[in-house]
Amino acid sequence: MGMHPYPGHGQDPKVIAGSRVNREVLMRAWGFARPYRIMIWGFLATIVLAALLALVPPLLIGSIVNELQSPSPSTHRVILLASISVAAALADGVLAIAQRWWSSRIGEGLIYELRTALFDHVQRLPIAFFTRTQTGALISRMNNDVIGAQSAVTGTLGSVVSNVIVLVTTLAAMAFFSWKLTVLALCVLPIFIIPSKRVGKRLQQISREQMNLNAGMNTQMTERFNVSGAMLVKLFGRHDEETQVFAGRAAGVRDAGIRSATYGRVFFVGLGLAGAVGVAAVYGVGGVMVVHGELSTGALVSMAALVQRVYQPLTALTNARVDVMTALVSFDRVFEVLDSPRSVSDRPGAVELIAPKGRVQFDHVSFAYPAPDTYSISSLEAPGGNAALASTAGVEVLHDIDLVIEPGQLVALVGPSGAGKTTLGSLVPRLYDVTAGAVRIDGRDVRDLLQESLRAHIGVVAQDPHLFHETIAENLRYGRPQATQAEMEEACRAAQIHDVIAALPDGYNTVVGERGYRLSGGEKQRVAIARLLIKNPSIVILDEATSHLDAENESLVQAALDHALHGRTSIVIAHRLSTITSADRIVVIDDGRIVESGTHEVLLANGALYADLYRTLVGDRPEPVS
Repeated sequence: MGMHPYPGHGQDPKVIAGSRVNREVLMRAWGFARPYRIMIWGFLATIVLAALLALVPPLLIGSIVNELQSPSPSTHRVILLASISVAAALADGVLAIAQRWWSSRIGEGLIYELRTALFDHVQRLPIAFFTRTQTGALISRMNNDVIGAQSAVTGTLGSVVSNVIVLVTTLAAMAFFSWKLTVLALCVLPIFIIPSKRVGKRLQQISREQMNLNAGMNTQMTERFNVSGAMLVKLFGRHDEETQVFAGRAAGVRDAGIRSATYGRVFFVGLGLAGAVGVAAVYGVGGVMVVHGELSTGALVSMAALVQRVYQPLTALTNARVDVMTALVSFDRVFEVLDSPRSVSDRPGAVELIAPKGRVQFDHVSFAYPAPDTYSISSLEAPGGNAALASTAGVEVLHDIDLVIEPGQLVALVGPSGAGKTTLGSLVPRLYDVTAGAVRIDGRDVRDLLQESLRAHIGVVAQDPHLFHETIAENLRYGRPQATQAEMEEACRAAQIHDVIAALPDGYNTVVGERGYRLSGGEKQRVAIARLLIKNPSIVILDEATSHLDAENESLVQAALDHALHGRTSIVIAHRLSTITSADRIVVIDDGRIVESGTHEVLLANGALYADLYRTLVGDRPEPVS
């Protein structure tokens, strides 16, 4: 009927109605629908046939009435007309099934195409995109707007075509019987169309309000029902306040639902009144015409049946433009994500990195975080956010870094918080691209390498390693899907975690929970190290891998790391300086610059920044033996 906007967009109907169809969006939408064009034509054909078949019963009823009023009515003719009416009803049922089959094939296929394209594109976007994007908004875009785009093809397109065909064929049939009664029926329409159109717009506003309130509830549940959110609520004792906020939003949804139901009933009551008044007018004026011999009784009965079919499509078509524009908005929002730039992408002619030796060189590297408009989407950063994104890059955080790490060396990066250590490490696997200079592996610029092959030879263990809500085995095989059970167990023994896993009731089939919360911090670290060993990279980056562990876990993780780093080029980012005293070289970074470089003993003897940090963080405690 064209009363409700498609979910997920929250656009103002007045703005949509006043806008023009974007041909570029239309052509791109057709590009996704093109593989289903034969099905679409079949779908439209069933709509046309169904609309034509719907005319048969009213026409046959009139013929039967005329036959019964004839001087010598034929029983066989009445039975034949009734049989044709039954056959038309059966054919209409078959067409309805075919129409539903076509629409489901097209709709589900289009959802599949759009979702797959979106998922593939989003997971390849730079990491900077995810640092600014609301996860809930992105998921909503991939669910609600994709469904809205699908509705544009199978819902809006079918509705508009169906309403046009029904309206044209019905008016033609009515005019065939009596143009006077047809004009009379149309004169009644404005009395109900204008109020109904206003009700339709009000329903759109209520529907948009419901979507916003539902989005608020979903966001609150998503953030509060994960482990971290639930723990925060409990630790701060905010259960009652959270319930009050949720209850307020739920009450808004309830009240909007009541208003929507009331307005919807008013709308359909209006349509019913229009039909009743139209039928009464046709019977009244048409009856006079029958008395004066200007119209047959059968024609009058057919007209009364046909007139009720006019009002619904006419009312729907008054909002057709809003429906079409609203449907295209969903496509537009999907394309907005598909068009988001990949600021980190493979260069033309990029090659695979094969069997690297592991020599890493930072060749006069400088770096500033890129401008937000090169990777982000404002509407995904905050609800209703459409402000222009900044077009200037951030302040330079790394300045002329010149550093070479030879194959098999262990180099530690140390320095105050915010010095740029993690940023420097993120340039090796190309989570970001350098602003100036180059990062090279075995003498080749990482930008000249295919990202997939580059990252296949780099292993990273972060301070808070991420585990998926899957089994331990599935998390381990993320490092190498074809890893055998024996290989997993060997890696876990090397990572000092096999005995812990074997003691669990389900062993390697134990589900670790969201973000691995069923495991302790040290256990998660060791599972992550085992995953790294299964991947078997040439270059390892450890980012604060032991900074938040207790002494017992630290010793276990450190033992696992000693095995993991053996024979591999290693970059260790550490705050806990006691863990890196035996590094081949320690590089001290301050304010984005290398200020010192050397072994632990040399740097202590220099008495500069490293010595100050070491005395502050380690003090007079005896140095640990690696």
